[in-house]
Amino acid sequence: MKLAFLFPGQGAQKVGMGRELAEQYPAARGVFEEANQVLGFDLAALCWEGPEDELKKTVHTQPALLTHSVAALRLLEAHGIRPAFAAGHSLGEYSALVAAGALGFADALRLVQRRGALMYQAGLDKPGAMAAILGLDLPTVEAACRDAAALGVVVPANLNAPGQVVVSGEPAAVEAASVAARARGAKRAIRLEVSGAFHSPLMAPAAAGLAEALDGVTIHDARFPVVANVSAQPVARHDEIRAALKAQLLGAVRWEESTRRLLHEGVEAFIEVGTGTVLRGLLRSVDREARSFNVDDPDSLSATLAALGATARSPAQGASR
Repeated sequence: MKLAFLFPGQGAQKVGMGRELAEQYPAARGVFEEANQVLGFDLAALCWEGPEDELKKTVHTQPALLTHSVAALRLLEAHGIRPAFAAGHSLGEYSALVAAGALGFADALRLVQRRGALMYQAGLDKPGAMAAILGLDLPTVEAACRDAAALGVVVPANLNAPGQVVVSGEPAAVEAASVAARARGAKRAIRLEVSGAFHSPLMAPAAAGLAEALDGVTIHDARFPVVANVSAQPVARHDEIRAALKAQLLGAVRWEESTRRLLHEGVEAFIEVGTGTVLRGLLRSVDREARSFNVDDPDSLSATLAALGATARSPAQGASR
């Protein structure tokens, strides 16, 4: 079966994330312990016990989600489950690149911690907003953004699924675009709880700082292709990967196109690796018949392994307990 691993992004975090996997599987606990050492604080305690307000801070959320995803990934790898492709939503692209061997876990942790700090600072320096527009296609959302352009920057930022586009930009322009979208027939326009206008031109200072950090990290050729957010195309060479990550903070997350590309490549089943099932929901919006699973906790791991024909008694899992 040709598999794709999908890795969630910011917004999926929750207090308790990864705790049950770490309690049951030493391999997963080891990932959290490594994260604690690399970051210099007790990320595991923050993930498992909160407080929620601290976990929701961008500088903490990004390494937390990466760590949970990699912990789940290691358990799939221990059972010999390997994908043909991977993709990750925004932050999740870093998790996907760890899975593909293009980034080391420690390097990825440092990068996403820096990424979170830069994004937060950019939001302080130039406040921004984001809103989810439901029930309109992309051209109509683009028209709503043009309607609001006189009030400032506002652009489509997350092209998540049919009828679900997130816009990002200056607060007054985002509000005006939301009003224009409702006038054009949107079912809802929902303001998101974020600290900045992610994936918009307002992230230019953060993108510059992140580019500098990326230049200081070794990126390898990927073992399998990762579909990049900015192009919705598979990348595997180290130079392509670096360029895609540098462009990511300013470009839209072309998630619907990325999903369709994976289906076009013949992917037969998808596994969401890490916190929550948001990406499985978006996949169903694109193709209701697509098979999907997830690994978030021991129960979902067992269910996914059973569906894929792996067994709890495999030597690989025995070694990971």
